[in-house]
Amino acid sequence: MANHKSALKRIRSNEKRRVLNRYQHKTTRGAIKKLREITDAKEAQKMLPSVLGMIDKLAKKNVIHANKAGNLKSQLMKHVAAL
Repeated sequence: MANHKSALKRIRSNEKRRVLNRYQHKTTRGAIKKLREITDAKEAQKMLPSVLGMIDKLAKKNVIHANKAGNLKSQLMKHVAAL
Protein backbone atom coordinates (compact mmCIF):
# COMPACT_ATOMS: atom_id res chain seq x y z
CA MET A 1 0.00 0.00 0.00
CA ALA A 2 1.14 3.53 -0.76
CA ASN A 3 2.60 5.61 2.08
CA HIS A 4 2.40 9.11 0.61
CA LYS A 5 -0.57 11.32 -0.17
CA SER A 6 0.68 11.88 -3.70
CA ALA A 7 0.98 8.12 -4.28
CA LEU A 8 -2.60 7.59 -3.09
CA LYS A 9 -3.80 10.33 -5.45
CA ARG A 10 -1.80 8.78 -8.29
CA ILE A 11 -3.52 5.43 -7.66
CA ARG A 12 -6.94 7.10 -7.83
CA SER A 13 -6.16 9.07 -10.99
CA ASN A 14 -4.60 6.03 -12.69
CA GLU A 15 -7.75 4.02 -12.07
CA LYS A 16 -9.92 6.81 -13.45
CA ARG A 17 -7.77 7.03 -16.61
CA ARG A 18 -7.71 3.24 -17.01
CA VAL A 19 -11.50 3.01 -16.96
CA LEU A 20 -11.87 5.87 -19.44
CA ASN A 21 -9.20 4.49 -21.79
CA ARG A 22 -10.82 1.07 -21.66
CA TYR A 23 -14.24 2.51 -22.49
CA GLN A 24 -12.90 4.55 -25.43
CA HIS A 25 -10.89 1.60 -26.77
CA LYS A 26 -13.88 -0.72 -26.56
CA THR A 27 -16.16 1.84 -28.24
CA THR A 28 -13.66 2.33 -31.07
CA ARG A 29 -13.32 -1.41 -31.61
CA GLY A 30 -17.11 -1.69 -31.83
CA ALA A 31 -17.24 1.14 -34.38
CA ILE A 32 -14.52 -0.53 -36.47
CA LYS A 33 -16.46 -3.82 -36.49
CA LYS A 34 -19.64 -1.99 -37.46
CA LEU A 35 -17.83 -0.23 -40.33
CA ARG A 36 -16.42 -3.52 -41.60
CA GLU A 37 -19.90 -5.08 -41.64
CA ILE A 38 -21.42 -2.26 -43.72
CA THR A 39 -22.01 -3.22 -47.35
CA ASP A 40 -23.44 0.12 -48.56
CA ALA A 41 -20.65 2.33 -49.96
CA LYS A 42 -22.35 5.67 -49.21
CA GLU A 43 -23.04 4.73 -45.60
CA ALA A 44 -19.46 3.51 -45.15
CA GLN A 45 -18.08 6.75 -46.63
CA LYS A 46 -20.21 8.73 -44.17
CA MET A 47 -19.07 6.70 -41.16
CA LEU A 48 -15.37 6.49 -42.09
CA PRO A 49 -14.23 9.98 -40.89
CA SER A 50 -15.69 9.54 -37.41
CA VAL A 51 -14.05 6.13 -36.98
CA LEU A 52 -10.71 7.47 -38.21
CA GLY A 53 -11.01 10.30 -35.69
CA MET A 54 -11.63 7.83 -32.88
CA ILE A 55 -8.54 5.85 -33.90
CA ASP A 56 -6.43 9.03 -34.03
CA LYS A 57 -7.55 10.02 -30.53
CA LEU A 58 -6.53 6.63 -29.14
CA ALA A 59 -3.11 6.91 -30.79
CA LYS A 60 -2.63 10.47 -29.54
CA LYS A 61 -3.28 9.35 -25.96
CA ASN A 62 -1.04 6.28 -26.35
CA VAL A 63 -3.90 3.87 -25.75
CA ILE A 64 -2.83 2.17 -28.98
CA HIS A 65 0.50 2.47 -30.76
CA ALA A 66 0.78 5.01 -33.58
CA ASN A 67 1.76 2.31 -36.09
CA LYS A 68 -1.26 0.21 -35.15
CA ALA A 69 -3.46 3.26 -35.68
CA GLY A 70 -1.92 3.78 -39.11
CA ASN A 71 -2.44 0.14 -40.04
CA LEU A 72 -6.08 0.20 -38.90
CA LYS A 73 -6.81 3.39 -40.81
CA SER A 74 -5.17 1.99 -43.93
CA GLN A 75 -7.16 -1.25 -43.76
CA LEU A 76 -10.43 0.61 -43.21
CA MET A 77 -9.84 3.02 -46.09
CA LYS A 78 -8.94 0.11 -48.33
CA HIS A 79 -12.13 -1.70 -47.27
CA VAL A 80 -14.35 1.32 -47.94
CA ALA A 81 -12.69 1.97 -51.32
CA ALA A 82 -13.39 -1.65 -52.35
CA LEU A 83 -17.14 -1.31 -51.69
